[in-house]
Amino acid sequence: MRPYTDLVAEAEQADVTGWDFSWLRDRATEERTPWGYAGQLAQRLAHAHSALDLDTGGGEIIAGAPELPAHMTVTEAWAPNLARAAQTLTPRGVNVVHCSTENLPFADATFDLVTSRHPVRPAWAQIARVLRPGGTYFAQHVGPASAFELIEHFLGPLPREGHVRDPRRESDDATNAGLQVVDLRTARCRMEFHDVGAVVWILRRCVWWVPGFTVARYEPHLRALDETMRGGEPFVAHSTRTLIEARRPTRTA
Repeated sequence: MRPYTDLVAEAEQADVTGWDFSWLRDRATEERTPWGYAGQLAQRLAHAHSALDLDTGGGEIIAGAPELPAHMTVTEAWAPNLARAAQTLTPRGVNVVHCSTENLPFADATFDLVTSRHPVRPAWAQIARVLRPGGTYFAQHVGPASAFELIEHFLGPLPREGHVRDPRRESDDATNAGLQVVDLRTARCRMEFHDVGAVVWILRRCVWWVPGFTVARYEPHLRALDETMRGGEPFVAHSTRTLIEARRPTRTA
């Protein structure tokens, strides 16, 4: 394994825009969810007429779909990701919109499919508003206490009670917004980090995990991880994921 300083310097200089995690190849692994979100999403997009993907990041998940609807729109709030999404998706005729999910600039009942992989925060009232009657929200959310083993290595023990990512609470919020939840599944997936550079990169990418993270500030924590991984033992954490499908009821006479 290369020296600590080399691994850290490389990770500090690496690009962290978008939702492309290929930089972690051979450095870290994450178990896949049993439902295969990307495959299910691609099937749904192929049969939709008008679709909206929220918090699209760099557009990677939509770019991976072989067939897109005639009217495909994505939203992204962070400017660096927005530029990447536009570069990736505009050539395929996708409308890339700069906005947050709390105030979607679309007319009521515009889309028959709304999707999102790992949204910042699902704005259920807005989702219900822009869905057509009979339309579907299909998404994979981050679940409660995701990657807490890694986060707590830096921040210490964190509370689990009342976590905002609780799937039952999200289901209740969707119902209160007028949607019918037809599928709700959860998964806990093993993550392994094999060098300290992978940890630095992921904490730069997921800035909400350890707010204010810098290598200098957390060098003792990073050195401890580096020592363990140099002994051949990966650092193990677990991501949590929620698959949710909700429909806007069809209007009745």
